[in-house]
Amino acid sequence: MKRYKVKKLFFLLVIFIPTTFFVSEASASGFGAEIFCTMRDGGNDHESSWKAAYSYIKKQKGGLFKIKPNRAASQIVETVIREREKFSYCVEYLDQLYPDRKLQLEKNREEKRKKEAKLLKEKRNKNNSEETFDRYSY
Repeated sequence: MKRYKVKKLFFLLVIFIPTTFFVSEASASGFGAEIFCTMRDGGNDHESSWKAAYSYIKKQKGGLFKIKPNRAASQIVETVIREREKFSYCVEYLDQLYPDRKLQLEKNREEKRKKEAKLLKEKRNKNNSEETFDRYSY
């Protein structure tokens, strides 16, 4: 009896695990691409279209781990390329899913510089406030 339960459990796991991880991803990326392309074609900006598509893909993915933005963007690109006839109007928007790496690197450097400058300024203000200043000591 115990062997039967183990075999039954193993059989259920073999069927359940692949459907959980692979089937939902394919349909989610297909509809995610449809959301992205329809919103872009409708005149929405890249950011709002991307957020809507990514949140849908992330929600539909299921499983234990959430999908990363780079992977979701790749899935949208794959779907648009695979179904070229259906998404022929969307090819021009695909470049915006992968931003210019040089521009992104420069933006990150600028943000880092600003943070360092802010920390330095806070440190100076803290040091100045700790010093006691006596107006009449001359």
